[in-house]
Amino acid sequence: MLWISVGLGLVISLLFAEWLGLTAGGLVVPGYIALFWDKPLQIVGTLLAAFIALILLKIISTKTFVYGRRRLVLTILLGFIFGSLLRFIGQKTIPPHLLSFDPIGYVIPGLLAYWMEKQGIIETITGLIIASVIVRMAIILINGGMPIDITWF
Repeated sequence: MLWISVGLGLVISLLFAEWLGLTAGGLVVPGYIALFWDKPLQIVGTLLAAFIALILLKIISTKTFVYGRRRLVLTILLGFIFGSLLRFIGQKTIPPHLLSFDPIGYVIPGLLAYWMEKQGIIETITGLIIASVIVRMAIILINGGMPIDITWF
C-alpha cells in the first residue's frame, strides 16, 4: 500500500501546486500521512517535530545566513534530529501497549518544517490535511473498503 499511497500523494501534491499554488508539505508527505490517519498521535508527533525544527530554524536564521539548498538540508536535518529525539523519548517513557507517539518517517518532519517556513504554517497544514484525506479516500476505494495495512513493498 505504501507505493500506491506515495504515488497518489505525488499526483495530488502536484495538482495542488499547479491548480492552487499550494504545496502540501512536500510531494511525498501527503502519501505518508494518508497511511497514518488511524494513528493520530503519530501525526501529532510528526507535526510536533516539524514545529520544533521550524522554531530552531528561525533562531538559527537570525544568527546566520542560511538560504537555498543549505536551508532545505538544514531543515530536513533538524526534522530528522527532533523526530529521532521524540521517537527515543516516546520509547523510553510511554509503555508499548499505549498509542505510539512516534513521528512518521525521518524526513517527513523536516519537509513539513521547510514548507511551513516557506509557505506558512496554516497554508501548509491545510493543504496537507486536504491532500492526505483525498489520498486516504482513494486508497480505501482502491482497497475495496478493507482496512489499510501498511506494507512497505
